[in-house]
Amino acid sequence: MAIIMFLVKVKVKKPAVVYMLNLATADVFFVSTLPFYIVYRFLGSNWVIGEGMCRFATAGFYCNMFCSILLMTGISVDRFLAVVYPVLSLPWRTVNRAWLVCGVIWVISLASIVPLLTIDQTWKISKLDITMCHDIQYFGIDLDFYFYYFTTVISFFFFLPLFITTFCYIGTIRSLSISKFDTHKRSRAIRLTMIVLSMFVLCFGPTNVIYLIYYVKLYKNYDRSLYIAYTLCVSISSINCCLDPLIYYFASTKCQRYFYSLLRWKKDPPVKRNSILKHKEEQPEKETEEA
Repeated sequence: MAIIMFLVKVKVKKPAVVYMLNLATADVFFVSTLPFYIVYRFLGSNWVIGEGMCRFATAGFYCNMFCSILLMTGISVDRFLAVVYPVLSLPWRTVNRAWLVCGVIWVISLASIVPLLTIDQTWKISKLDITMCHDIQYFGIDLDFYFYYFTTVISFFFFLPLFITTFCYIGTIRSLSISKFDTHKRSRAIRLTMIVLSMFVLCFGPTNVIYLIYYVKLYKNYDRSLYIAYTLCVSISSINCCLDPLIYYFASTKCQRYFYSLLRWKKDPPVKRNSILKHKEEQPEKETEEA
């Protein structure tokens, strides 16, 4: 629905819409892998649909997480430039440049999962008579690869974007707090800032921190004590797909109006109502000036 809304109703005329359209596309790819994981877990962590589908589902999961993190970082940088440097950033904040940035993000994200597509992801556990798919608990011969691979991608795809996102949103909030923007626009921008930053920290923070600690302990001592926490964090990181519509809603007034029209809301959307009230408040002043 979000993709149709961006392409048909909102139109791709702003950099922010480009980032949100790509974010929605990444979520669609991730959702396409969920049925396989659901069947896998309900069968007692037994993968029955082949090595190829295991590689596809694993790569799809990590590609979505990496791509979502980078796109949310792009949104934070775009908001920072729009609020803090509204005039100076105009030559840079174009739709074509936004598409270029998103293209680079997709290339980087897809390139990062190539190693996962080139090595075996399924493991036959004879004692349990099951085949596991990408469960680090049972990795043995490729443990060196997974340690260096995940410590590298976690540093590049989480800690670096976290630093950039935090820096941008602190600057954005500080600038908004002293600005003379319309009260409604300022509060909406601050809400969007807090939502994206909270999603970034809550959805991806525990996952990547636990991942890093787990891989280090597994590599050095073959300590699997964090396996349950690791499995739970895999689920937590997928919540961002459910929360992304909040970004779409607060990032665009057109998205809000379209959302209200889909629900057939009887009262006017907040943006329209506020504009009417503002017009009524300004009307007496205008009549006085003309008199």
